[in-house]
This record gives sequence, C-alpha cells and structure tokens, in this order.
Amino acid sequence: MPKHEIARRAVLAGIGGSAFALPASAASPAVTVHLDPGCGCCGAYVEHLRRARFAVQVERHADLAPIKARGRVPADLEACHTTFVDGYAIEGHVPAAAIRRLLAERPAARGIAVPGMPAGSPGMEGGTPEAYTVYLFRDDGSRSEWMRFLGQTPV
Repeated sequence: MPKHEIARRAVLAGIGGSAFALPASAASPAVTVHLDPGCGCCGAYVEHLRRARFAVQVERHADLAPIKARGRVPADLEACHTTFVDGYAIEGHVPAAAIRRLLAERPAARGIAVPGMPAGSPGMEGGTPEAYTVYLFRDDGSRSEWMRFLGQTPV
C-alpha cells in the first residue's frame, strides 16, 4: 500500500473515531435547570430536555427568587423553574423546539418563557393539552410572541 494511502486512511480513521467518541448530548449545548427540590413537574421537564438531547445540569434551590432575578425574568412570566443556556434565560415549561429555534436565530433578547403550567407542555403531560404561547422577553421589559404550541406541538 502506498505511503500516502496509509496516511489518508489514518486521518479518516481519526476523524471518524473522534466523531463517534463524542457523547450524544454534544449535539446540543449544556443547559442548567434551577428548580425547587420538591417540584415533581420540574423533574419531568428535565427529562424532556434530556430526551431532546440537551446535556442537563440540575441545581436545586429552596428559594428561586434570586435565580429568576439573575435571569431578569418578568414577574408576570414566572413559572416553577428557570433554565439557562448560552446566555439566555428559559422560564417555565418551554418546549425544546422553542429553545432550539432561540439558539439558531439568536435574537437580541434576555430569554423565552411559558408562564404558568399549561397542560400538555413539557413536564405537564397528561390530561387535555392546552394551547399556550412562548414569549420572547427583552431587557427593556418588552416582549413578543415567539411560538405557539398545543401541548408540545407547534401551531
């Protein structure tokens, strides 16, 4: 076998080997979910993110107010857990599809939020799914509709 063919195969094997050595979650950025240790739906939301192939770190807090303040989450958009990813705050039961869009488009915003606990949203499965809005919120206090969902399906 010619010397250049051996070198080419070694390079290709190295490229292929390194690609397969990456963990499955490497395809998505790491997220940190801040939650109350007694919250049941928060754990289900974490599992939603993991199924969506996000690398999830969980931090438990008895008081989430300082976390929400750090994310500058507007009080009327608050929910039961706050997540941070790539400089954005993600408040509440935001579907992975909305987070992926946020990270792809990178709008000038502080984050996105689903206020309350809509039935059928990630972590709130069961029952009849509700229609709900994911809001984009900015540092100046303004907000706009980012996406709409029925359960976990964009509409």
